[in-house]
Amino acid sequence: MRNSITPGKIWLDSDGNRIQAHGGSVMYVGDTYYWYGENKEFTTGDSDIWTWGIRCYSSKDLCNWKNEGLIIKPDEKNLNSSLNPKSMQDRPHIIYNEKTKKFVCWIKIMHTDGTQTLTNLISDSILGPFTIVNEGIRPLGMSAGDFDLAVAPDGKAYYYFERVHCETICADLTDDYLNVTGYYTTHFPHAQPPYVREATAHFVRKGKHYLLTSGTTGYLPNPSEIAIADTWHGPYTVLGNPHESDTSNTSFHSQVSSVFKVQGKKDLYIACADRWLPNDMNIPYEKYAEEFRLQFSEGYEGIPGKDLQDEAHRNTSIANYVWLPIRFEHSSEQGDMAFIDWHDDWSPDDYE
Repeated sequence: MRNSITPGKIWLDSDGNRIQAHGGSVMYVGDTYYWYGENKEFTTGDSDIWTWGIRCYSSKDLCNWKNEGLIIKPDEKNLNSSLNPKSMQDRPHIIYNEKTKKFVCWIKIMHTDGTQTLTNLISDSILGPFTIVNEGIRPLGMSAGDFDLAVAPDGKAYYYFERVHCETICADLTDDYLNVTGYYTTHFPHAQPPYVREATAHFVRKGKHYLLTSGTTGYLPNPSEIAIADTWHGPYTVLGNPHESDTSNTSFHSQVSSVFKVQGKKDLYIACADRWLPNDMNIPYEKYAEEFRLQFSEGYEGIPGKDLQDEAHRNTSIANYVWLPIRFEHSSEQGDMAFIDWHDDWSPDDYE
């Protein structure tokens, strides 16, 4: 039994196997936490398997996790299915619809032509089985990248996503959470990678809305950015880099996938991040950031980012996790700044 969280170290489940829940989130259902994400156990870099389904784990204390199996299984037979192991599935997010009594999952699908679409599924249980409702979704007619889903207390749901290599979008979801209504707002416009914001993680604290994002350098890590607003649609004010003590400009060699508040704690929020490439932490951010900038600049011949992306698509089956508590300090009239400090070893029990 574990009694603490050790960021960056190998995290094993209760059966002694490496946890495989990458790019995912944590939900609290009943009296149990459920951590789900991409199952990368066969993504070793020497095969064309991208994701082997979506795996889920359960816990009462956030330190010890029981393997609940694949809640979304790979479709091995249909090569055209977005759930085929060769399909580039990323960042599943699940929300619960109180009206329909369904758990709704969205998954980003990357395509070989560079476009990105969404698949969504529904289930009566957080543990599945999930059934596909829609594939090939292009929300608002856009190529949609990394995203987060969030539900307001009144049941209205919102979809935050990267309009690929362009800007961040906040879009209202339909009542069934299976599509967008057409109303949206735009945020953080940038000309190109590595500056475009992706991996959006939304959370609410003391009536303020926060968006935690990363830059765009594939699996190679980069500086995070935190922004704050008074409403779901903003406008958002950028407060800065929450990893202020990280001199490597890599967010402690990780990329945040989600943020959640711990039940029963006064003010404990956890930023959940993936350390996708634990064996490549010696590559300086400045080097590959400049390479991304040049490859996505006007006049570049070839497929922008291809060589860099291919280089970064290594063995993610050994990716680790960097879970850290968020510290808040009053910084301006906009609200409190969120800081993510490094801890070699920490426990939720240390917090009120």
